[in-house]
Amino acid sequence: MHIAEGFLPPAHAIAWGVASAPFVVHGVRSLTREVKEHPESTLLLGASGAFTFVLSALKIPSVTGSCSHPTGTGLGAILFRPPIMAVLGTITLLFQALLLAHGGLTTLGANVFSMAIIGPWAGYAVYKLLKRYEAPLMVAVFFGAFVADLSTYCVTSVQLALAFPDPGSGFLGALGKFGGIFAVTQIPLAVSEGLLTVLVMRLLVQSSKGELTRLGVLLQSKRQQPRTEKTATSEKPEAPEAPEKPEKSETGASA
Repeated sequence: MHIAEGFLPPAHAIAWGVASAPFVVHGVRSLTREVKEHPESTLLLGASGAFTFVLSALKIPSVTGSCSHPTGTGLGAILFRPPIMAVLGTITLLFQALLLAHGGLTTLGANVFSMAIIGPWAGYAVYKLLKRYEAPLMVAVFFGAFVADLSTYCVTSVQLALAFPDPGSGFLGALGKFGGIFAVTQIPLAVSEGLLTVLVMRLLVQSSKGELTRLGVLLQSKRQQPRTEKTATSEKPEAPEAPEKPEKSETGASA
């Protein structure tokens, strides 16, 4: 997925950088607010970033000027929402470009747009849709990670097709070629990433149940839910006993 350094025309590289910038800026604000309000979440944030870094560093040769690999962005998007994942993904891509020669600085904007923005948003949308229809948590997690991975490569195919249209069939022809080559490796990788994300989520459910409940991944059990006003007011206090009428005195009776 990482488009190599210098592979895109300068105009395309600049355009994708401009398109990515607002999402990253918004993500920085969301991340800052999350850390200030919930400093205990920094460990889980770091784990989400590390998960993305490790998985997306496992590259397999694919399309010329790019490669195939898992993305790891579905987990962070489900836990902390896509805006924060945009920042984690950008940091991951920046370090990989500088330290691993994986991707590049000139193509950073394009890679951020596909892996750190569109992928997380698409995966999170599928996850929320399945949860809305009461799908089991792990089913929603699997398809969220699967779609986050696969949609990243759909966007990369579009980016490459826009930059290098087919001489005969134009943009659509190039899109079919790039997408077809990516599909050979990426569909199995997306399935594998979905299964791995489910395993990681199962471990988090066991070790960080309280944090997942705060983040809204797990529902709060009824026993832990605070009593609502309706419940409190529904318990009517017992009516006080009516005071006994004083007995008439014999004098008053004789009068």
